[in-house]
Amino acid sequence: MANPYLYIKSSIEDRVARITFARPPLNIFSIEMMRELGKALTECSHHRNLVAIVFAADKDCRAFSAGVAVEEHAEDTVYQMLDSFHAIFRTLIQLARPTIAVVEGSALGGGCELVAACDIVIASERARFGQPEIKLGVFPPVAVILLPRIIGDKRARELILTGDLIDAPEAARLGLVNHVVPSIQLEQKTLEVLSKLRDLSAASLELTRKAIDLGRGQSLDLPLREVENMYLHELMKTEDAKEGIKAFVEKRKPAWRDR
Repeated sequence: MANPYLYIKSSIEDRVARITFARPPLNIFSIEMMRELGKALTECSHHRNLVAIVFAADKDCRAFSAGVAVEEHAEDTVYQMLDSFHAIFRTLIQLARPTIAVVEGSALGGGCELVAACDIVIASERARFGQPEIKLGVFPPVAVILLPRIIGDKRARELILTGDLIDAPEAARLGLVNHVVPSIQLEQKTLEVLSKLRDLSAASLELTRKAIDLGRGQSLDLPLREVENMYLHELMKTEDAKEGIKAFVEKRKPAWRDR
């Protein structure tokens, strides 16, 4: 069967869904690509026996994902951009299946946020992670909620507020990454983890995944709605947010006006 997508590849085999980002070179998440991701995840909901969903980059790409397309933060597309991006996370919450991110290269911005939302992260020694949105005058809505829960409040604040990047060993030390292996061993390690999950009940995994979220406290959906409102109706109304996006598109340094 021909691949129905332009920017991703999706397959379901032996109780595992594999979603591969295939928009070289950097897997920048455009609105169309994010909608494709949403459709692939919706397809997963029709398979009750799924024990895992695996996200990875195609071998022809240099990054897991360098994030959401900056030009789509423009005023006429920002609502569609945020809606299509956050729909991915809302669908993952509803699916409640174990998720695995296999990271080769960089996972930045929206790519790093997707990594943060996954249950198990397997990274190559060359992987890098970060939320550089602040350098454009904006912030990462999902990361501001998830990163403090995962790596601790102070370190999350520092990474989000400075836009600094970290390597795979540091990401593992902080708890963002589960396993760091040489690039050549990424698939082997993924198969090891999947072997464990395939021995388990899909129904039990689903309920356990939901229970973990309940035990963590407030779910992602409610705070995400509040952060979305701030992002769209306060942040994106500032002169500096508009200037940061414009400067990136025009390949120049932004001239901040602090308002």
